[in-house]
Amino acid sequence: MQLAGVGVWSSQLRYGNAAESAEAAAELEDLGYTALWIPDVGGPLFDAVENLLGATSRAVVATGILNLWMHEPVDVAAKYQSMVSAHGERLLLGIGVSHAPLIDAGDPGRYKKPLAATKAYLEALDATEQPVPVDARVLAALGPKMLHLSATRANGSHPYLVTPDFTARARESLGTGPLLLPEQTAILTTDADHARSIGTEWLRNYLGLPNYANNLLRSGFTEDDLTSVSDRLFDTIIAWGDEAAIAARVQEHLAAGADHVCVQVLDTDPKVYPREQWRRLAPALV
Repeated sequence: MQLAGVGVWSSQLRYGNAAESAEAAAELEDLGYTALWIPDVGGPLFDAVENLLGATSRAVVATGILNLWMHEPVDVAAKYQSMVSAHGERLLLGIGVSHAPLIDAGDPGRYKKPLAATKAYLEALDATEQPVPVDARVLAALGPKMLHLSATRANGSHPYLVTPDFTARARESLGTGPLLLPEQTAILTTDADHARSIGTEWLRNYLGLPNYANNLLRSGFTEDDLTSVSDRLFDTIIAWGDEAAIAARVQEHLAAGADHVCVQVLDTDPKVYPREQWRRLAPALV
C-alpha cells in the first residue's frame, strides 16, 4: 500500500455517533483527504473501521493505532481479510504498544518489553491462516529500535505527537521506501490565548506518558518545557493559526521526508466533530 497527501486523524470518527461519523467520512473523502485515521483506547475498534469503509470508496481507513494488548492477532487477521474482501485494500493497520500507565492501570505488570511484544505480535499475525500483508501495516515508532522494526517488519511508521525535526530524523533512520506517516495536531485560530486554552491540558495529558515524554526529551526539549508546557513546546507540537499557518507546518513534515500527514483538529469541545474546520482547511491542505 502507498499513501500520500493529507488525511484526518479523529477521535470523533471513532467514538462519536456512527451515523454522523459515516456522513463526515463521506464528506472528508469528497473534500480530498486521502485517509481517515482513528485511535484505539478500548471498545469495538473494527466496528468503527467498517463503518468508515462502508461510507467511503477511495479513502484509506487507518488505525492510529491498534493497541496490540487489546486485540488477538488471529482476530485482527480475520477482520482484516473480511474488510478488504468487502471494501478493497483500503485498510491500513497502524499497530502499537500504547503506554505502560494505561495498560498497567487495568492489569498491573502486563506492559513489559514493548519491542519484544511488538515483534511477537507481528510474528503471530504472520502465522495466521491469512496473514495481514506487511505492506498493510505500520508501527507507532518513536525510538530507534522501533523505527528499525517498522522498516523491516512493517511498511513504515506512524509517529504521534512529533515535530518536523523528528520526521527528518525518522526518515533518515527508515531510509527510502518505508512509509512515514506523522500525525500533526492543529488548532484553527489566530488567537494565542484561545489556542492555549484549547490545547494546553490536552498536551499535558500526553506529557505524563513516558514514551512521549522521553521522545520529546530526545528531541531537545527540557524537563522544564514538559512540566510547564512551555510556549516553545506548545508551538512546536501544535500548529495553530490560520489555514496557511497550518498548511505550512504540514509542508514542513512533507519536506522532512513524510509521505503523508494526518491532521488532528482540536476545538473547544472534544466531542464535537470539527467539520467546519475540516472544510476550511481542505483547500490549503489537499
